[in-house]
Amino acid sequence: MNAWHKLSVNEAISLLATDVEQGLSANEAKNRLAQYGQNKLRKGKRFSALVIFVSQFKSLIIWVLIGAAAVSAALGETVDGIAIIAIVILNAVIGFFQEYRAEKAAAALARLTAPHCRVVRGGHSVVVAATEIVPGDILLLEGGDLVAADARLIQTSVLRINEAPLTGESQAVDKFTDGLPLETPLAERNNMVFLGTSVTGGSGRALVVNTGMETELGHIAKLLEAAESGETPLQRQLERVGRLLLMACFGIVALIFGLGLWRGIPPFELFLSSVSLAVAAIPEGLPAVVTIALALGVQRMVQRHALVRRLASVETLGRAQVICTDKTGTLTMGEMTARKLITPENLYRVTGEGYATEGTFFSGNVESMPSEKPDLLALLRTLAACNDAELTLIDNRPVVIGDPTEGALLVAAVKGSITRGVFETQMPRLATVPFNSERKRMTVIRSRDNHTWAFVKGAPEVILSRCTLIRTDQGIRELTESDRTRFLHANILLASDALRVLAVAERPLDGFSFEQGKGVNDAEIEQALTFLGLVGLQDPPRGEAKEAVAKCKRAGIKTVMITGDHPDTARAIGCELGILGKGDEVLVGVELDRLDDETLKQRVAQVSVYARVTAEHKLRIVRAWKARGAVVAMTGDGVNDAPAIKEASIGIAMGITGTEVTKGAADIIITDDNFASIVAAVEEGRGIYDNIAKTLAYLLGSSTGELIVMLIAVLLGWPLPLLPLHLLWINLVTDGFAALALATDPIDADVLNRPPRCSKSALLNRNLLKLTLFTGLLAASVTLGVFAYELYIIGNSLDHARDAAFTALVITGLLRAFGARSEQRPLWQIGLFSNMRLFLVVAVSFTLQLAIHHVPMLQTLFQIEPVSLHQCVTWIGVGFIPLTALELRKIIRSQAKKI
Repeated sequence: MNAWHKLSVNEAISLLATDVEQGLSANEAKNRLAQYGQNKLRKGKRFSALVIFVSQFKSLIIWVLIGAAAVSAALGETVDGIAIIAIVILNAVIGFFQEYRAEKAAAALARLTAPHCRVVRGGHSVVVAATEIVPGDILLLEGGDLVAADARLIQTSVLRINEAPLTGESQAVDKFTDGLPLETPLAERNNMVFLGTSVTGGSGRALVVNTGMETELGHIAKLLEAAESGETPLQRQLERVGRLLLMACFGIVALIFGLGLWRGIPPFELFLSSVSLAVAAIPEGLPAVVTIALALGVQRMVQRHALVRRLASVETLGRAQVICTDKTGTLTMGEMTARKLITPENLYRVTGEGYATEGTFFSGNVESMPSEKPDLLALLRTLAACNDAELTLIDNRPVVIGDPTEGALLVAAVKGSITRGVFETQMPRLATVPFNSERKRMTVIRSRDNHTWAFVKGAPEVILSRCTLIRTDQGIRELTESDRTRFLHANILLASDALRVLAVAERPLDGFSFEQGKGVNDAEIEQALTFLGLVGLQDPPRGEAKEAVAKCKRAGIKTVMITGDHPDTARAIGCELGILGKGDEVLVGVELDRLDDETLKQRVAQVSVYARVTAEHKLRIVRAWKARGAVVAMTGDGVNDAPAIKEASIGIAMGITGTEVTKGAADIIITDDNFASIVAAVEEGRGIYDNIAKTLAYLLGSSTGELIVMLIAVLLGWPLPLLPLHLLWINLVTDGFAALALATDPIDADVLNRPPRCSKSALLNRNLLKLTLFTGLLAASVTLGVFAYELYIIGNSLDHARDAAFTALVITGLLRAFGARSEQRPLWQIGLFSNMRLFLVVAVSFTLQLAIHHVPMLQTLFQIEPVSLHQCVTWIGVGFIPLTALELRKIIRSQAKKI
């Protein structure tokens, strides 16, 4: 790709062999179209609804569950088989609807291109389909046009371009035709226009230099195609857990079957028990638990302004170690705001954010009323008078129509109870001398009570050079060199705080006459001005962003700001929000270009702010963090953010300002464009992981207990303590429902005070295996103890002993669910009723357990006898033993940590 911005106008025209006045001939345009191809972006691969639905069944554990359902049905356990299939289908349906729109980014990108454009062909201005323009065409630009290709400007007249879709920055850019240095960043190539951007004002002519996939937008499309999001950590962990559980369960079941044959247990009875045990041991409730935990988290996240497009991405966000965030509109309001006003007598601080008209003026710590401050009133009056913007309400939200900077000045005036409507009626506009990059100032001439006034604003050094008077509390006096030096120094101080500074002045023009439609001699009227003051503007940080960044630090998450803005502005915002700390670096895009991937990987941990970056830079930053093994979240709203968002471990798009391209590439959409909502989503993600982990521990504890009971009984030569239907009942009704209730547990208040989990940390880790084995041994000991006591010590029948073992194991599991809610905090700290779903599930499951003892049909089905009150109390007391032991374990471990 040629460095067209470096070439002069004549060099670019010569290189593309075209004529500025005549343009290309029809035949030449046709030949070049055959050579370069149509001016359109290539669409990415599309996925059908069927492919997305079928992809929900990729997991090994899902197919094992389908097999388990088939075996259950073959053994006559139709209800259990149907329940398992229902779980599998529910999981697939929810996943399908979450992912259905996941691959539309490329199509959305193509829709950014203009449908038609105006070019010069054969000496005439003609409208052609944008797909038909070619390098060498002369593109005609006017206000409101979408730019149809990348082009080198050859003529401009106050041309301003909104490049937000490409660079992410909301400020319109002034354009001119001069050549630029080769290393000029994309955001500063002011002699170029780019496909997908729009003309906000003025007009111009541009030489088309690149079309289709060779444009900057096409380059982003290629990056988007190349970006790979991959599986989430949760998906990888669940697949690994599924394989381990399958191997362990089948191995133990095979061992039990072999030992049973050796012990002489009837083969058919042993086969039924072994198959039932296998079905019971495999936690088929796990996919449902994960899906429900994620789905409930998604519902909570909607209330906290986050929409989730892929369920598994919620938990991934909880693992985030790095959040790479855009500045404009995410950390900041995305709306310019007047923050400081300097008059000849005072410095005023302006409160309020963005375009909201609520705000006050403070001089020091004292509130100032403009009506009582002539200097402030004169300044605000000029801000409203010298202004082309309009302020309106859309959905009860203030919106600026026109230039964002002028909108900010107008809002400041409204805060002082001054509106443009008053000026339009009481001080009608006579003439306007518009702003441009050469003049660096704007003048509006208005009439009031038979007097004419010029209101001027512009660059401080330009306005001060044209002022001879200054307005003070004592009246108007001569502007001295000391005054001029003082205000130029104030301009430097405001600029050092990353404020954009404008100077404001006025002049009476009673000796001049103006007629509508006739030009104004700006050289005559823009002199001998009366200086009124300076205005410092900034896109201010969101009020809650600083606390959100602090929360990230406490949670062990590094916040990295990536922006196309100027380095000084980025540094100031980074310091104000606490992103830039001691030893942190600011890296500019041109410096990043000099780093190879390995060097960037080593240095990326020290850089907290990136400025003047492109889409490719953002993608490299994300890849560098991933190369270090980090789980990285990427946020943004512009097209230039889309490749990095897709590549990141978790992609986050802004819902208000975000383009359709960015939303299509993202996993999560933030509906209020607020960084604090991202942090809230991280909190939800961590809570969801905790619920999945505690539920997995609970399920595995139950399965382990059942396996140990059957294994020990076979090893000792005892009759099997549990029948196949007992195992399926425990698995489906008691453990299954309680596990689902555990998945809805409230999030711990201190979840953001812990460091993030390592992306390589196993869901089925050593601590969880220890807890699982300990829990299983407790449950098995109680069950086998009850069985042995009833059968061998008291001498009751085998059926009675099985009843006791079955019920004791059920009660043990139900009570243990309360303790499973936390591995650290004891039950009395958590609260018995803080998860009412779990409390109700345990109560209903306990009632069902009593029902099968006393309903004749169920008694026959389960081969079970009625239970007396004494037995019930005894078995409940026995069921408390594992729960008590687990609670004591928490206390002992807590005390050990304090030593």
